[in-house]
Amino acid sequence: MYIPEHFNQENPEELRALMAEYPLAALVSSGPEGMTANHIPLLFDPNPAPLGTLRGHLARSNPQWKQFPADVLAIFQGPQAYISPNWYPTKLEHGRVVPTWNYAAVHVRGEVSIHPEPEWLRAFLDRLTATNEASQLKPWMPSDAPEAYIDGLLKGIVGIEIAVTRIEGKWKTSQNQPEANRKGAADGLEAQSGLGNAMASLIRKL
Repeated sequence: MYIPEHFNQENPEELRALMAEYPLAALVSSGPEGMTANHIPLLFDPNPAPLGTLRGHLARSNPQWKQFPADVLAIFQGPQAYISPNWYPTKLEHGRVVPTWNYAAVHVRGEVSIHPEPEWLRAFLDRLTATNEASQLKPWMPSDAPEAYIDGLLKGIVGIEIAVTRIEGKWKTSQNQPEANRKGAADGLEAQSGLGNAMASLIRKL
């Protein structure tokens, strides 16, 4: 990923927070038939240090897992928004402004291994479900469904574990603009019926 120095995000806590809030990643690999990408939720585990592990699952009928190379790439996309030059005060001063697109993204590379074992899958799905059901008043659990039904579904998936070898973060949030333009961009995003609030918060935070 091309990362100019002023857009580089190296804070581990910020990188992990984005992966946790936006866990649906594009899992990219290169096999005998070329590039393949699938969108799957991935759970990040900081262990083992220093870079941690990603875990997820694919449908057994999905050919990607049968063609994994040694290394794969997982792309996490966070807040993103179009930035209009009309929001920049410097437009009125000199007009030398153009549109851009702000975004935050994390790229994770690692070595992948496959886990078809029912015990591994059940333990992982319990963690995945608990993580995503945590906000519910009465969280759903796999044990709420018939055991035979869950066992049947487990036969249709395989688990994947990615030993992380590299993490890159890019926060393109108007850092290359003067403070007045950054404030104008955040104000403009927040005025759009709340659709740009996540990016506006990032702009103000940085």
